[in-house]
Amino acid sequence: MNLMKTVCKLSHGLGSRFKEFEATMLTLRLVESYCYRLQRCFVNTSVPMSVHCRAFGVTNNTSAGKNSIQRSNAQQFSLLNSSQDISPLICADHRNYIQQQSCGYKKIQNRHLWMQTKAQISNQKLLGQYNPALLTKFRNINILSTKEILAASPPFMQPYLRLIRFDKPIGSFLLWWPCSWSIGLAAEAGHLPDLYIMLLFATGSFLMRGAGCIVNDMWDKDFDKKVERTKLRPLASGELSMFQGLICLAVNLSLSLAILLQLNLYSIILGASSLFLVISYPLAKRYTYWPQVMLGLTFNYGAMLGWCAVKGSVHWPILPLYASCLCWTLVYDTIYAHQDKYDDMLIGVKSTALLMGNNTKLWLTGFSTMMVSGLTLTGYLCDQTWPYYTTVAAAAVQLAYQLYTVDLNNPEDCFAKFKSNSRLGFILFLGIVLGTLLKPTAENKSGSEKAITAG
Repeated sequence: MNLMKTVCKLSHGLGSRFKEFEATMLTLRLVESYCYRLQRCFVNTSVPMSVHCRAFGVTNNTSAGKNSIQRSNAQQFSLLNSSQDISPLICADHRNYIQQQSCGYKKIQNRHLWMQTKAQISNQKLLGQYNPALLTKFRNINILSTKEILAASPPFMQPYLRLIRFDKPIGSFLLWWPCSWSIGLAAEAGHLPDLYIMLLFATGSFLMRGAGCIVNDMWDKDFDKKVERTKLRPLASGELSMFQGLICLAVNLSLSLAILLQLNLYSIILGASSLFLVISYPLAKRYTYWPQVMLGLTFNYGAMLGWCAVKGSVHWPILPLYASCLCWTLVYDTIYAHQDKYDDMLIGVKSTALLMGNNTKLWLTGFSTMMVSGLTLTGYLCDQTWPYYTTVAAAAVQLAYQLYTVDLNNPEDCFAKFKSNSRLGFILFLGIVLGTLLKPTAENKSGSEKAITAG
């Protein structure tokens, strides 16, 4: 009997060891297959093996060799325990996971992914598995962040807030800056921009950005399910139904319409016509490598709308501004798209990042030059003064710094450079306001003309 028990224990131990070995070999085969696909599509791109391993949630200890590869629990659950075919494996964005050290958890990112879904345990139980002291410290530091507001909101509201990307306000800022530029340029000489119109456009930017995210998630629900970074989005994960998403979209569009009705008739017609761009943008990535152009036309529509809200119609100075904003979007969203270029390549989604490849910086240098030239022409047509041109020069320096320092093979660096464009928007807005304040008013012009005539 003792011999039988010993044999059973040994067989059980060997079986568990064999499963671990089989899981490790499966991991290696997947990583090697992934590297082979990348090598075929990006011949001149050199990415370290450790980056590929991290992309799959794998930790590679090079000193011990392949036998020391280990996998995090989150990736182990999502990949190895999956009962589905994993041949169309999608590169996991390791930024969305928690990197553990001996002293605790190194950093906590994208905590909205921890919210409860129909397929996961509740958020409270999930948070209870981590270091409470570190979480408390993190909350105290970021008490007013959008992520904290999301975490403190009622549970039934959290999926809807994540659906409109409430915890990622960078998109709303990038949508609002072109509006603020045009409103500032349209202001009367020597005066500040109209605060009421600025607030209307700020609220409208938040609502329309949310509506655009809902439309995008509706079109891309099946794609999002295959991507590790996006599979927990409310519509992709099933946390919200398509009908619930449609209701949320209707609320956003209704509130946006209420804001639009506060403007003049020309602005109402112009703003309503932008709905076609909002709906059709997500389709562009399926048929063309230039979806960023469609995004630029959509995202910067507020540049024309803001001018029209102040002036009552669209005039020539706003056209080079609109073109400059389009070039700006091509710059920052191409950098952003480099985060997901491997995912896009595997699932068949197109982007300028895939089109430009190793020549991305050369292309973006051209777009940045066109942006700066367009802003300079806009300032000339609007009779801007020296503060405006100073900030345009500062924006040119900031763009050059982005392109010189960005590591297009590092998703974290790409996202950091993408977010830095909000500072560029603020710098230009400040220059527009100061430049307009220093512009001579009509009274000053007439007084100086009379003095010249009398002299």
